[in-house]
Amino acid sequence: MTYQLSRGDRVVVTGAAGFIGSAVTRALLGRGADVVALFEPGALAPNLDGLEVERHDADITDPKQLMGAFKGARYCFHLAAKFGFWPKDPSSFYAINVNGSQNVIRAATESGVERIVYTSSVATLGLWKTKSGRPSNEDDVADLSHLFGNYKQTKYVAEHEVLRLAAQGAPVVLVLPTMPHGPFDHRPTPSGKVVLDYLKGRIPGYVDTAMNVAHVDDVAEGHLLALEKGCQGQSYICGGDNISMAQLLDMLSNVTGLPRAQRRFPSIFPLLAGRASQFIEGNLLRREPSVPLEAAQMAGTVMTFDDSRARSELGYRSRPALFALYDSAQWFVDNGYVSTDRVAKMHWKVPEQHRW
Repeated sequence: MTYQLSRGDRVVVTGAAGFIGSAVTRALLGRGADVVALFEPGALAPNLDGLEVERHDADITDPKQLMGAFKGARYCFHLAAKFGFWPKDPSSFYAINVNGSQNVIRAATESGVERIVYTSSVATLGLWKTKSGRPSNEDDVADLSHLFGNYKQTKYVAEHEVLRLAAQGAPVVLVLPTMPHGPFDHRPTPSGKVVLDYLKGRIPGYVDTAMNVAHVDDVAEGHLLALEKGCQGQSYICGGDNISMAQLLDMLSNVTGLPRAQRRFPSIFPLLAGRASQFIEGNLLRREPSVPLEAAQMAGTVMTFDDSRARSELGYRSRPALFALYDSAQWFVDNGYVSTDRVAKMHWKVPEQHRW
């Protein structure tokens, strides 16, 4: 069964103020939808500035606050989630990512929403063959020992619970973004922080790993395609190019004119730094580690993915990784994230056919 997103459709977006959530919101507005933007009470929402959306504060961990939120809505995109490497309250991950997702799916389904797009994560997939050169796909079951940290663990459980609700009739389709880059990454996200750290001169070298890089606007378009063409209960990876960390840093050097990162560190290096930082800063000083252990564990993991299902079944497509990294770097510079001294050292080179 296919669905058609039409002008004037009322669409609820949870996490609408976030990096991917705001990209989905902009994509929906571009299609003429009436967007109801749900976000955490009291949260800042600069990504929604200037956008004509209906704003609602709602704590998704409280089912009562979702009553009435889906009235008249035809569709829902559930992107709200908690991410972090060193939480003061680990239980909040379960409350938001698992219980919150259950609450949203149930409330939307009971309100008669025709289709719900749930944003999961490629973190829920297994990486059994990536080191030997085969990217992971939607059918690769996770190795539980590789679910580092609260975010991955609770997203894995949340996906299971969402699929349980889908089996009971909830009209759900799942999107699994890879490593998005692009504008409006205010926080920034872990992927954006790699770009920002490079721009600030904080990446002296790299480890031999790889990842899948996508433009956030392409990922957002993938969400809309999943809504219209995705199968009930099916998962779709929405990604881009599989590239090494060395290639990523070379691309940033090419577009900014900043020096390349020359030093290659052994994969054990970030893990040792992460364990030391966790023990000294996290355990002894009770503050957020400068090198989060979860991030260090991920740094040595080959995170490549195959999004051919989304391309063949949904018609998904993505621009080259270079364009995503360029837009990310340019946005950070334009919005004051980088010192004027560093900016003065940059010599921008716009990728050919940047706008496709």
